Parts: sequence; structure tokens; C-alpha cells
Amino acid sequence: ECTNSSTPIEPVYPTSSTGDVFPWARYRLPQSVHPVSYDLTLNPDLDDMTFTGRAVITMSVFHNTDRIVLHAANLNITKATFKVGKKTDETILEYRNNEQIAVKFSEELQAGQRCVLTLDYSAALSHTYGGFYNSSYIDKDGNKRVLAATQFEPLAARKAFPCFDEPAFKATFQIRISRKSDYMALSNMPLAKSTPLENGLVQDEFEKTTVNMSTYLVAFIVANFTPISKNVSNTLVSVYSVPEKKEHTHYALEMASKLLAFYNEFFEIEYPLKKLDLVAIPDFLAGAMENWGLITFRETTLLVGKDSSPLEKQVVASVIAHELAHQWFGNLVTMSWWNDLWLNEGFATYMQYTSLQTVSPNLDTGNLFLAVRFRALDKDALNSSHAVSAEVNADEQVEEMFDSVSYEKGASVLLMLRASLPEEQQFRKGIIQYLKEFSQLNTDTGDLWNSLTQVCVGVFVDVSSLHQNVSEMMSSWTSQKGFPLVTVSVQEDQVEIKQEHFLLTSDDATRTSRWVACQHTHSHTHTRIIEASILKLEDVLLRSAYTLKLPGKVKWLKLNYQNTGFYIVHYGDEGWAALTDALSKNVNALTHEDRASLIHNIFALSRLGRVSFYQVLNLLKYMSSETETAPVTEALLQLNSIYKLLDKRQESGLQARMKDYILRSFGSLMDNQTWGEEDSVSKQELRSALLGTACSLMQENCVQHAKSLFKQFAESSGTLRIPGDLQQVVFTVAAQSDEDWMTLLNMHQNVTLDSVKRKMLQGLASTQDARILKAGLDGTFIQTQDLPLVINTVSQGFAGYLFCWDFIQENWDRLIEKFPLGSFAIQTIIKSATSQFSTQAHLDQVQAFFSSLKERGSQMRSVQEALETIRLNQRWMDKNLPSLQQWL
Repeated sequence: ECTNSSTPIEPVYPTSSTGDVFPWARYRLPQSVHPVSYDLTLNPDLDDMTFTGRAVITMSVFHNTDRIVLHAANLNITKATFKVGKKTDETILEYRNNEQIAVKFSEELQAGQRCVLTLDYSAALSHTYGGFYNSSYIDKDGNKRVLAATQFEPLAARKAFPCFDEPAFKATFQIRISRKSDYMALSNMPLAKSTPLENGLVQDEFEKTTVNMSTYLVAFIVANFTPISKNVSNTLVSVYSVPEKKEHTHYALEMASKLLAFYNEFFEIEYPLKKLDLVAIPDFLAGAMENWGLITFRETTLLVGKDSSPLEKQVVASVIAHELAHQWFGNLVTMSWWNDLWLNEGFATYMQYTSLQTVSPNLDTGNLFLAVRFRALDKDALNSSHAVSAEVNADEQVEEMFDSVSYEKGASVLLMLRASLPEEQQFRKGIIQYLKEFSQLNTDTGDLWNSLTQVCVGVFVDVSSLHQNVSEMMSSWTSQKGFPLVTVSVQEDQVEIKQEHFLLTSDDATRTSRWVACQHTHSHTHTRIIEASILKLEDVLLRSAYTLKLPGKVKWLKLNYQNTGFYIVHYGDEGWAALTDALSKNVNALTHEDRASLIHNIFALSRLGRVSFYQVLNLLKYMSSETETAPVTEALLQLNSIYKLLDKRQESGLQARMKDYILRSFGSLMDNQTWGEEDSVSKQELRSALLGTACSLMQENCVQHAKSLFKQFAESSGTLRIPGDLQQVVFTVAAQSDEDWMTLLNMHQNVTLDSVKRKMLQGLASTQDARILKAGLDGTFIQTQDLPLVINTVSQGFAGYLFCWDFIQENWDRLIEKFPLGSFAIQTIIKSATSQFSTQAHLDQVQAFFSSLKERGSQMRSVQEALETIRLNQRWMDKNLPSLQQWL
């Protein structure tokens, strides 16, 4: 059929909840009307868990239109009035599938007009963790205390007030909240005034925001919290907690103050608000949320005791550093749409590690950053991965963007760019340019690369000495999924380099050209030479190769110096043998980052089938002389995951051999660990990993130490302190006996320090006791916020993963009621319960279950990832089981 191309096809409009035609058919809102300001009044009733509200939205008309479409979810709108010239009462149409409401006019609104929509509504406080939700905790006297808090990112502001709930619709906000007199209210801005109301309540009015904000950053809390405060330049910084945990807020205040001062200087832009609150909420699903001026946290990510270990402080400092970085990246400059979420999250993740290296170097965040880069590579090696900047057209897809690709791969790509620039300050100058140019606006990935290109003009010279720009180099890293496998072969002083897509599941993916920021180190005349070369490895290099000239003949070559690049290197049989030999002779021939990187890369290549597992074991022979944390923890993580696969396959003979191999290879390191206080973060990480492995493999010495420490701890009624990095090991061992499990449960109910409580919970969950899963779902003696962690811990055990898999199938509908489809919590739950399956029977089961869900989750990316992981486990087992016996 021919259609006249000049007549657009009329969209099919859906039917609204009242049966009328709803005047909009798309997921994204129309651009014809933009909000300028919101005036919000909220009246929560914490006795009957409902609230009423009034939203007065002033809008500007951009294009002539006969409709206004915005978002509202689960709001009962009781009255709608509209004013442009004279005031009129309007009918609200609702389309629930897209959580949209609309007002339709008989006459068009004209471009350039200002108009005001006033909506009165009522709603129930949300019983999940999104929107305006109720929460409770038990105070020190055993009384239940109720509070209400918000979590709007990504799509839940619409559950608290009608709004244009997309990040590009920025506006100002004036907020009023009523409360009982013994409560307090907090919002993004400082309190302007409090007015007593007739019904004995008080209305708090907050200053109008001095910045334009996206709806997902609006926040308010009604609770009974206690603050401690400090002035930092022009900002009052406060940390709030429930009253009995006030003593655990001091470290957070000190850290937030230092980091705020650091970022003010680093970005050369002062934090724009007069106050910055950090609030520990007793029941909170996310790790933390960067609401402008009112950052909310889980208690475990904000509160630490005065005796807490540096390792526990590292967790809190990292989260604070991440959320504070967002006040610039995300809040001041915001991505235009969720497809570019990485502009927020990749940056905040990158900054959390780099800021702490300056602000608190003793926290040693370098190993942490290295480990998360390895995990991001593992996820991105799957076919089910996605580009850093990916298309997003549904709620579930928006939720799915909150994953390790947006966060850790985003951060890794930024680190790689910074490491490729010849001058340290160029990267910072580019960032400052981007923040200043787009302050209070919305951007996409191209805007960032353009800002960096402007600063770096003339810096990049590719292999043929032609000028290249950052945009061309970097967009290939953000617009396609995956990363390169770089294969190296050395002949005399010549190095041949080839590139292909590293993909564990082979498909006919289009081979696109990509850049590798290639830094290398080699063994020339016993001095380390680090040479940064930017190589553009075109598609043709899959057939012909690029050759690099070295200053002379070398014994070995290591590419990707300190693992700053996001790619994996294969050195061929001879290259791996030379590196294995170099390490066996002198462990310090390579930096600890490079040693960890070799370990990660060789395991990945073994999964790909490019090296045999025998070569992996050969490289690991040097381990007995390893003293640094990163290589040991990476090797243990990789070996433990294989041990668990053997465990779940009931390959008891092989499993026993693997256990002996691990205890033999790391035995001397394990024996060297003490059980007293330990100062350095790095040594605590190392000890925690080694003793955790030793005790999980039931090494006698380790188990006895842990049992006796727990006995002393229990007998001292908790006054004796177990070092923070040993608590997990001790509680996990203790929980294996029925009597100590009950003792631990009792302690868990009564302990106030949240980091300790969390480790006790993991101990309780390590026993594969199915009761704990039900308790987490019902929120009885375990908070539902901790259910993903509980499922992850239970599923590590031999029977536990089967309990978890049954539990998820039986309770799926309740799980997706509590945690949104596609959300990080659901991703964690699916991955935990399925990632250790390696048989066809289990693959069929998992596939059948998720297919049966239809629109209740069958399309999620995490389901594709689960199925792919099981197939890969199956492939690895089929290939390696026969030979593992003799190799081990």
C-alpha cells in the first residue's frame, strides 16, 4: 500500500480509566508544556498511613497544544482547577498503564503562555520502598516508632505528587509539610517557618529551591531524628539519625565535611545550597540516594561506631563520597534521559574512589576500585550486557540501567580516559568545563565528550599521527556493549597486537572499530618502561595487525599497565609462560595491580576457552610468595567460585581435591594471619578473605580460633570487641551450631551498631535455614530491605541455593510487589539463586519458570544473564571436569 508521506499516521490513543479517549499514546511525555515551578503542600497521617496533598504547578507553553499530560501513580485526584486568564474546573483523564494523567482543552493553549494547574489529591503512604513510604523501627525502650520518608529515583515522585516525572523537566520547588508537634520535617531546603494549625499539628514551610531540580531529587521526611552539625564554608552540614544512634554519626560528619570542601575546590564550583543533610533511615532499600541537600542512607552506609575498623569506615566514606559527587554530577548537571544514567552514576563511582585517595589515603580505596573493574568486565563479557548508553523505553528498562555497567564500567571508562591523557590536569579541566557549561541543565554523553575534546585539542595523535578527538575515541566505548580482547605476540623487539570483541557466548556480533588506551610494561634491561600509546585498532586489524617497536629484545611484556584500561589481554602460550616464569623468579617484577590483572585475565580466558585450566594453575604457583591483597583476593574469589560449582554438582572427589589445592596454595598465608586488632585497611581485606576461605573450607585451626573468639564475645555480653574484619568469619562459624545460632539471633535483635548487625545477619543466613528467607519476606525479625542480601548469603551453601530457587519461584509475586521489576534488588535475587547452576536440567527449570512469568518479568535482562551464565557454567564443566582430576 502507498501512503502519502506528508500525512503522519494518526496514533491509536488508549482508553483512560473512565472509558474516555486518553489524548496521548507514548511512554515519554509530550514536550509542548514544561513545568516552571511546583508549590507542594503535603499532610501525612502516620496513624492511618495516608496523606493528602495539593500541587500547584506553574507551566510554560512551548508549542500550541490542546492537552497537558503529566505523571501520577496511585493518587486519587479529588479536584483539578486550571488557570490561564480565568480559572476553570477541569476533568482529569488517567491512563494507568503509563502512570499518566491528562487535561484536554476545547481551545488550544498558545506558545509563550504561562498557566497554572492545581490538583488536590489523597493517597496511601507506599508500603514498598518507592514514593512517599512509611517505615518504622523499635526504639531503645521497645516502643515502635513510625516515620515517613521518600525515595523517588527513578520513577516514584509521581507516587507522591502529580508531576512531569522525567529528568529533563527541571523546575523550582516550594514545599510545605504538616506534622505532629513531637515530630520534625526535613526537605531539600532549609526550614523557612513553622505555623501551628488548628488541629494541633504544625506546618513546616521550606525555602523555595534556589536551583532548578529534576523531580527524582525532591525529598521530604517526617520523623523524630537527632542531628549533629558543622559549618563548611557557606554550608551547614548535618548528620541525622534515630536518637539512640546519635553517637554513631560523628565519623560521617567529619567525612562529609572534608569531602564537601574537597569537591568545592576540585570542581571550582561551590556547592549551591545553604545546607546539606545526611540522614540514616532505619528502613531503606537503596544504599543511599543523592537528593539535593537531603541525602538519604541506609543505617549501615552512614553510621559507624567510634571503635569501628578502618574497613567499616571505608564502606561509609565511599558511599558519602559517591553521594556528594552527585551534587555536581547528576544534580547540578543531569542526564536528559535514563539512557545516559552513567553520566550520573559512572562519574559518582569514579569520583568516590579518586576523591578518597586525596581526602583519606589511609582508607586505601585503590584495591576496591580495581576489584569492581574486574567485576564490571565479567558482566560486560556476557552477550546479555548492554552499552553504557542504552535505549530505554519502559519502566522496567529504566530500573535495569541501575547496574554495574552504568556504575562500574562507566567509572572504568573515565579512569581509562584520564590515564590516556598525557597531562594529569586535562581531565579535570574538561570536567570543570562540562559542569560550568551545562550548570542546571540536562546533557547527553556527547556533551561530555565534546567538553573534554575542547580542552584536549591537539593532545591525541593516533598511530598515523593524525589529530583525533576524545569524542571519536570515547563514543565507541559508550555506544556498544562489551570490550576488546587484545592478543599480543612478541618477536625479538617487535610486538604484534590484534583486537577482537571479547565475548563469552559467541554470536555474530558486528565487529566495530574501537580504541584501546594501551599502556605497557616489559622486562627490558631490568628497568620498567611505561609507554602510553593510543592505538586505534580498526576492524581490519582482525585480519592484519598493528606492530609496536620496543627499545630492544624483551623476556616478557605486560600490557594494560596497572589495569587502567577496560580490556583483557591474551599473551599466547609463550607470553603466558614468560610471565609465569617472571613471577616465579621475582614477585615484584610487576606491580600488585598488574599481578591481580594477570590473574583476572587468565581466568577470563579460561572461561573463553583460549587457555587451559592447567595454565591458570601454573600461573598461580607463585602465590606462596604473594603478600599483597589484590592478587590474593582475586585468586581466592575465582577459585572459590569454581569450588562452589563443584560443590553444587556434588562432585565430591573433585571438590575435596580443589579444597586441598586452595588450602595448600594459600596455607602459609593463612597461617601467618593473626586474630588481634589490625591497622591497615589492605591487611584487613587480606585477612578477611584468607580466614573467610579457610573457615568456609573447615580448616581446623581457623574454625577453632573463630569458635573461641565467639565464646569470649558471648560470655562478655558483647563488651569484648571482635575486630571488624574478623566479625563475618566469627559469626559465620558460630552460626553452624544450633545453640550458637540462637545466641547470635538474640544478639542480632539487640545490637545497635548496624555494621555489626549486618554481619550477624550474614552469619545467620550462612546456615541455609529456610526460616530466615520467610522472615525477610514478612519483615518479622529481619527487615525486608535485607532480603536480597539474605538470599545471596543462603544461596552460597550446598542446599541453600536450592532453598532459594524454590523460595523465589513460590514467592515471585510478593517479591516484585516489594521490589520493582528490573530493579537492582531483583537483579541480585535472580543472580544469587541461579549463578551456580551448571546442568541442563537446571537450565530447563530456570528457563521454564521465567518464560511462564510473561509480563511479570520474563523479558528482564537479568533473566537473559542468568540463562547465559548457566550455559557458560555448563560449558566450562563439560570441558574441564575430565582433566581437572589430574591437574589438581
